Amino acid sequence: MTTLENRPGTALLVVDVQNGVMSDAYERDRVVATIGRLVDRARDQHVPVVWVQHNDESLVAGGEPWRIVPELSPKDGDPVVQKHHADSFEATGLDELLAGLGVGRVLVTGAATDACVRATLHNALARGYDTTLVGDAHTTGPLPDGLGLPSPDQVIAHTNFYWAQQTVPGRVAATVPADQAISAGRV
Repeated sequence: MTTLENRPGTALLVVDVQNGVMSDAYERDRVVATIGRLVDRARDQHVPVVWVQHNDESLVAGGEPWRIVPELSPKDGDPVVQKHHADSFEATGLDELLAGLGVGRVLVTGAATDACVRATLHNALARGYDTTLVGDAHTTGPLPDGLGLPSPDQVIAHTNFYWAQQTVPGRVAATVPADQAISAGRV
């Protein structure tokens, strides 16, 4: 139902699953394993896997914190998009890359839920993509104490809930578990 013409394809976005981002992430090992299984299914179904890496003063390109976690790795030919802002589309070639692949639907996974994942979700939907959050394949780290902020599990649950409630003309926003995101013969 995307508003992007002649773009029936789906892509899996793996956002900022980097050592420095994931080091203290909530349920890190479970989320990384879930993303790994999803990446394998995407590849089996010929769904492009697009890796996104954040670059800033704490995630300097080439440094260990910047690297994708060792349990996951792009294959030769997998696109890797470098970004400097929370939104994976802002000042990157992601939109053009997806257009070239004929993609009108994105499945979003990664970190951090309350920053880069949310920003990417919102901008994808605003740009015309059907945008699905994989509810058990994103995470965040602890937020500062003493400010009354929610715990990581509450941030994740709230994001899963509110993303499933989004409505916009001609596009679909959804939250699904990984085992429903990519099924044999149906993406």
